[in-house]
Amino acid sequence: MHSTEPAQAHLAADTRGTVLLLAGAAFFSAVALRICDGLIPRLASDFSITVGTAGQVVLAFSVAYSLMQLVSGPLGDRFGKARMVALALSGCALMSAVASLMPRFELLLGVRIAWGIAAAGIIPMAMAWIGDNVPYAERQATLARLLVGTLSGMAAGQLAGGLFGDAAPGWRGAFLALALGYTLIAALLVWRLSRSASAQRAALASRHTGAAAAEPLATAEGALTRARRQTLAVVAAPWNRLVLAATFLEGLFLLGPLAFVPTMLHREFGLSLSAASGLIAFYALGGLIYAFMARRVVLALGERRMVLIGGLLMGLGMAAWWLSPLAWTAAPVALLVGFGTYLYHSTLQTLATQMAPESRGTAVSLFSFAFFFGQALGVTGAGWAFDHLGGGVMLSASVVALPLVAWQFSRALAQRAGSAG
Repeated sequence: MHSTEPAQAHLAADTRGTVLLLAGAAFFSAVALRICDGLIPRLASDFSITVGTAGQVVLAFSVAYSLMQLVSGPLGDRFGKARMVALALSGCALMSAVASLMPRFELLLGVRIAWGIAAAGIIPMAMAWIGDNVPYAERQATLARLLVGTLSGMAAGQLAGGLFGDAAPGWRGAFLALALGYTLIAALLVWRLSRSASAQRAALASRHTGAAAAEPLATAEGALTRARRQTLAVVAAPWNRLVLAATFLEGLFLLGPLAFVPTMLHREFGLSLSAASGLIAFYALGGLIYAFMARRVVLALGERRMVLIGGLLMGLGMAAWWLSPLAWTAAPVALLVGFGTYLYHSTLQTLATQMAPESRGTAVSLFSFAFFFGQALGVTGAGWAFDHLGGGVMLSASVVALPLVAWQFSRALAQRAGSAG
C-alpha cells in the first residue's frame, strides 16, 4: 500500500488537466468515427462510384478500429495508457493528413484502415487511464466528462461531414482539419505528461524495477498466451456471450444504417448535405441529454426497462425516418434515437465491466470489438441495401430487429435477476 491523503489530493489536482485533454482526444476520435457519414455522397461524386461503395470508407475504418481493440489494451498496460493515447493521436494526425492527399479511392481506403488502427488506442485507453488514476468515488463523474467529449464529437462529426461535403474543400478539407485538431491535442497531452513526469517517474521506476529484469524476451509470448487464456475465459461464460451478442447486434442494426441516413435525407428531400447531417447530429444531443440525466434515469427505470425502452425508441426512430413525409422530423427523431441508444448501450457497457472482474481489460476490449465489428458488417449490408433496394428497405430490418433484440435481452436480465434472487 502506498500513501495517503496528500498524495490523493495531489493526484486529483494533477489529473484534472489530463482528463480535460483526454476528453478532447475523445472528441476528435468521435469526429473521425462519424464525419464520413455526411461525406459519402461527395466521395461518390468525386470518385464516380456508388454511394454503397463510397460507404466503404466507414467500413474500412470500423473493421480496423474493432480488430485493434484486441491489442490496444495490452499495449497500454505495457507502455503506459496516456502515452499510448498521445501516440495514437499522432498516428491519427498523420493518417488524416495523408488521407486528404489520396488521388484514388482504393488508396484512400488503405489509409482509412491505418487511421482506424491508430484511433483504436484513444477512447479505450483514456477510459483505462481514468480507471487507474481516479478514485472510484469520483470515477463515474470523470467518465461522464469523457462521454461528453465523445458525444460532442459525434455531433460535430455529423455536422462537419455535411458542411465539408457541401463546401469547396470537400472531404480533403475535412480530413486536413481533423489532422490539425489531432496534432493540437497530441502536443498539449505530451506537454502535460512531461510536466507530471517527475512525479510519476519514481512510481514507474519502482514498478518496473525487477519486473523488467524478471521478464526477458519471452515476455511477448507469455503476454499472448495470457491474453488468449483470458479471452477464452471471458467467452466461455454463457452470460458473457449473451452480452457480447447483444452488443454486436446493436452495432449491426443501429450504426450500420445510421451511416447512410444523411445520404437518404439528401436524396429523398433534396436537402443539402450540411442540412441533412445537421438534422442527424441531434442523435448525439440525445446521448448528451442521457449523460446529464443518467443517475436519475438508472434509479427510476433500472437496467431491464432501460434496455427495453431503449430498443423500442431505436426501432421506432428507424421507422419514423423511413415513413415520415417531412424532412424536419428527422431532427427530433434523431434526438429520441440517441437517447434510446444510450439507455440501451450504457446498460450493456456497465454489464461488460462486470463480465470478468479478474480480466476487466480483456472483457471491455471484447465488448468494444463486438460493437464496432457489428458496425462494420452493418455498414456493408446497409450500403448494399441502399444501392440496390433503397433507404426504406435498408431501415426496415432495424425497425424489427432493434426492439426484438432489446426485448429478448430484457427478458434475459429479468431471468438472471430472478435466479440470483
